[in-house]
Amino acid sequence: MTADWIWLRGLMREQGHWEDFPARFRQRFPQSRLYLADLPGFGQAVAQTSPATIAATTDWLRRQWSRPRPVRLLGLSLGAMVATDWACRYPHEVAGLVLLNASFAGLSPWHQRLRPTAWAPLLRWLLWQRDPRVQESTILSLTSQYHATDADIIARWADIAAAQPPRRSNTLRQLLAALRYRLPAKPPGCPLLILNGGADRLVHPACSQALAEYWGRPLYRCAGAGHDLPLDAPDWVLQRIAEAFED
Repeated sequence: MTADWIWLRGLMREQGHWEDFPARFRQRFPQSRLYLADLPGFGQAVAQTSPATIAATTDWLRRQWSRPRPVRLLGLSLGAMVATDWACRYPHEVAGLVLLNASFAGLSPWHQRLRPTAWAPLLRWLLWQRDPRVQESTILSLTSQYHATDADIIARWADIAAAQPPRRSNTLRQLLAALRYRLPAKPPGCPLLILNGGADRLVHPACSQALAEYWGRPLYRCAGAGHDLPLDAPDWVLQRIAEAFED
């Protein structure tokens, strides 16, 4: 498989949170070029103000990551919204789309898009939590089934949070953008792969099911995996990609 790929993380996340998934991808697909893009306001783009709409986020990314040929996009959670918007508004720029644990307003109710168990931890972080280790331990417990208490991951993610702490206002703006975004009626014309974790504690798995049914596309579910599907089931994700985009 020879292609250019751009990957997009979700709410409050940056490229460091992919862990070893990029290395696994490059080993599995050595002919492909992989670019890890941070959303504005996070990671290497931490100095930016996060747009309050998905469309503005997409357009900012397009200015930073324009390629000479169409790319394949992989988006996780909020990143999946951005990837979808990119593919639907600029179809000539996108050659393939992988959506992981996606949810969309208008298709799924708000209590499925952000499960009630996540409300209190998110509110604590937005209002008064300042300890990166506590913050990242909470996030990991919500997003991973198999690594929920992994001390090494928590330590690495705490270091990321301490080194490049995002502004809370940017997290709020990301949330607002996610709430505002509406899914286009027609799916993008490029090859499309919809994946989710059946044990997702952050976004209800029914959200991906609703997307697949709305667009009339198959859904591939890893029953035991959580929201951070590349962390919980990296080889499963890579196998689904290989099957969908075998050149």
